Amino acid sequence: MPTTTKKQNVVPAIAVMFALFFMIAFVTNFAGSMGVIVTNQFGASKALSQLGTLANFIAYLCFGIPCGILLKKKGYKFTALTAVTVGFVGVGIQWIAGPTASFLVYVIGAFVAGISMCLLNVVVNPMLNILGGGGNKGNQLIQFGGSCNSVGGTIAPILLGYLIGGQVENASVKDAAPAMLIAMGIFALAFVIIALTRIPEPHSDVAVKKEKDKYSPLSFRHFVLGAIAIFFYVGIEVGIPNTANVYFSGLDWVGPALTGVMIGAYWFCMMLGRLAGGAIGAKVSSKSMLCFTSLLAIVFLLAFIFTPDTVRITIGKNTLPLQLGFITICGICTSVMWGSIFNLAVEGLGKYTESASGIFMTMVCGGGIIPFLQNLLAGVDSIGSVNSYWLIIACLLFLVFYALVGSRNVNKDIPVE
Repeated sequence: MPTTTKKQNVVPAIAVMFALFFMIAFVTNFAGSMGVIVTNQFGASKALSQLGTLANFIAYLCFGIPCGILLKKKGYKFTALTAVTVGFVGVGIQWIAGPTASFLVYVIGAFVAGISMCLLNVVVNPMLNILGGGGNKGNQLIQFGGSCNSVGGTIAPILLGYLIGGQVENASVKDAAPAMLIAMGIFALAFVIIALTRIPEPHSDVAVKKEKDKYSPLSFRHFVLGAIAIFFYVGIEVGIPNTANVYFSGLDWVGPALTGVMIGAYWFCMMLGRLAGGAIGAKVSSKSMLCFTSLLAIVFLLAFIFTPDTVRITIGKNTLPLQLGFITICGICTSVMWGSIFNLAVEGLGKYTESASGIFMTMVCGGGIIPFLQNLLAGVDSIGSVNSYWLIIACLLFLVFYALVGSRNVNKDIPVE
C-alpha cells in the first residue's frame, strides 16, 4: 500500500516537470529564432542577431546561484510558481517590442524570460533526477523530460518561420506576436496547474544547520568539471541551429520558411534521440551516452564543414543544401547530452544537490555566450559561418574528455547526508 501511494503522488509531479521542460525550450528557441527578424528589422549584424539569445542566457549567469538559494529556502513548488510568473512578464515585454519597434525592449524581455528559464531549470532537473532515484534511472527520467523539451524546441522555429513567410526582407517583431501570445497563455495555464499539484519537497524535513558547512558542491571535482561541460554543451546545442538559421535564411534560394522547418527538424531529432535515450537510459551509462554522441556530433560537423554548398538535395518541390541536413541530424547527438552531464555532475552530492543545481544553471549562460562568439567569427570574412563551427567542435572535444575522465567522483570522502 505505501508503494502505491507513493506512485500516486509522484506521477502528477513528473507530468508537471515534463510540461515545464516543454516551456523551457519553446521560449528559449523562440529567442534564438528571433535572430532572423532582428537582423532585418534593426539592421543587426550576425553577432548582434544573437543578442536576444545572449540576454536570455546571461540571465542564468546573473541568477543561477540566487535561484538555487531560492529553491533551497522556499522549495520546488514556490520556485516553479515564481518561474512561470516571471516568464509571463518576460514574454509580455517581448510582445511590447512589436508595437514599439524597439530592439532594447526586445532584449530586456529576453533577459526577463531568461530569468524564468533559469528558475524552471533549477526546479525540473534535480526534481526529475530525484523522482527517478538518481543513477541511470534518474538520467532516464531526465531524457524523457527532455523529449517534451524537444517538442517545444521543434514548434518554436517552425512557427516563427511560418509567421515570417518566404521573404526575410519584410520580417518584423510584429510578425511574432501570435507566438508570444501562445507562450503567455501557456505560462498562465501552467501557473494554475502547478498551484493545484502536489510537488514533493525532498529535503523540507531536514533541519537547517546554522553553522557554516566547510564543504560545498564546488568541493567535488566531477561537479566543477560538469558545470564547465554544461557551459560548453548548451553553447553547442544552441549554436548549431542558431548560426545555421541566420546563415541559411539569408540565402535567397533557401529562405527563412524552409530554414525554419529544417531547424525545427533539428529539435525534432533531439526529441527522437531523447525518447531513445529514455528507452535505453536504465541500461546504458551516462558516460557511454555522452562520449558516443559527442564523437558522432564531431563527425557530422566535419561533414558539414567540408561538404561544398553546391551539393544539394531535393525534398518534394524544395531544394536545399546537404550541409543543412548535417546540421539537422546533429540534433540526435545533442539530445542526450544535457541529461547525461547533469546526471554525472550531481551523482553522489546528496544534500548539496539543490545548491549544485543553482551553480549548474549559472553555467547555462554558455548557451548565449558561445553562439555570440560563434557569430562574431561568422562575421569575419576570412572565417565565415561555415568555418565558425570549428568552435563548436572544440567544445565537443571537452565533452569527450569529461565523459572519459572528468566525470569520475574522486571526493567520496566528503559526507553528503
